[in-house]
Amino acid sequence: MPEAHADRRARLIAAVAEQDLGALLVTNLLNVRYLCGFTGSNAALLVTPGGAVLATDGRYITQSAQEAPDVERIIERAVMSVLLSKAGTLGLARVGFEAHEMTVEQHTALAAKSPPELVASSRLVERLRAVKDETEIELLHEACAIGDRAFETLLPAITAGRSERQLAIALEDLMRSEGSDGPSFETIVATGPNSAIPHHSPTDREVARGDLVKFDFGALYRGYHADMTRTVVVGVAADWQREIYDVVRRSQQAGVDALAVDALTGDIDTASRSVIDDAGYGDHFTHALGHGVGLEIHEAPTLGSGGSDRLADRMPVTVEPGIYLEGRGGVRIEDTLVVRAGGTELLTKTTKDLLVL
Repeated sequence: MPEAHADRRARLIAAVAEQDLGALLVTNLLNVRYLCGFTGSNAALLVTPGGAVLATDGRYITQSAQEAPDVERIIERAVMSVLLSKAGTLGLARVGFEAHEMTVEQHTALAAKSPPELVASSRLVERLRAVKDETEIELLHEACAIGDRAFETLLPAITAGRSERQLAIALEDLMRSEGSDGPSFETIVATGPNSAIPHHSPTDREVARGDLVKFDFGALYRGYHADMTRTVVVGVAADWQREIYDVVRRSQQAGVDALAVDALTGDIDTASRSVIDDAGYGDHFTHALGHGVGLEIHEAPTLGSGGSDRLADRMPVTVEPGIYLEGRGGVRIEDTLVVRAGGTELLTKTTKDLLVL
């Protein structure tokens, strides 16, 4: 994807210039990957108006040439130091650095070698990453499709007597068999009263008849993360379970309906949350409505109360309201979607009808 990487670097340089900087020293490894394609464990990238320079160590001579063929390479273990020296030889007076990534110790050591001057920058690459190109969206499509296929295959195995841990392992194995590189995050399987814990870690608790069973999972595919939550009932559904499921379903749809280019993230949260509030369960929806997804499972933007960011075309987000009744059970429904100028695109296709298995 050299052309896509070059386009991303060009957009970054425009943002760097707006901050009166001559270049940006990129040290977040996911940002390095985003900008040049390199996936090794030790790297930094100097992005300048004249091109990009990748520094990595001798373990990655061949890999860096294959993955980042269109950038200059320097093979040196002290990647940040060598790139700062390179900036000096290029006559760059002010170089931005990723202040949210660089440690105080690293900054102190590098600043002692200046010029150039090191200037803190504020998540410039992350802001670019929030809006995806079509190549990235296709990777997210496949990641979500893997999860859909795996969950469909798992459904007959969700029976009384299976433990949370067994179901989580089975689901992750199915995602791998469908083409996943691994899970996007630790798979959540929460049964009965454990389903009232938003981020429960699977245990040996076994599914019992009448349990709500909550699955929050996603497939990792070529670096991109899917995210989906579905809640089912095993055996027979009680009236209270059907009630909260219906409320969450309507809340989730209200949030999806509110997604639009230029919509405020806080307004989307309000549209969804108000459905749960009006049903009398507002105190039991205890987290933000959603988040961006991509090279990380949680990226900008955050769909939360009072949020002032605006959605943009080609911005993937999750919508995931929930109701959690301590000691009884909980329901969450989550989709990954892409905001489009012509309408929202749904990536996670598994039914949201209440499944009683």
